[in-house]
Amino acid sequence: MNTLTSLFDFHSLSGAMPLIFAGVLLLILIISFRSRAVVFCQYLSAMTGIKLKPAEVRRVYRERGKDGVREFFLDLIIREDLKQGPISIPPEEKPALGK
Repeated sequence: MNTLTSLFDFHSLSGAMPLIFAGVLLLILIISFRSRAVVFCQYLSAMTGIKLKPAEVRRVYRERGKDGVREFFLDLIIREDLKQGPISIPPEEKPALGK
């Protein structure tokens, strides 16, 4: 037990730096995992114009996992495309013979 307590016994700032650095990295990791839904919603809005709330993405992820979010995303894209109506495809031009 004495060895375990001596691991956390710091006498100077240089001894505590690795622990402080690890704490900062842990904080960055937590923030990055918490912001995934926000970043996804911003990306979706910028690329497709579909606006979602991060709570919706978190809910779908919690209920159906990563594949569920992918299905949710595809469903939203299809619905947005259907709102815009059918796409007109111009007829193909045939090359003139003999020229």
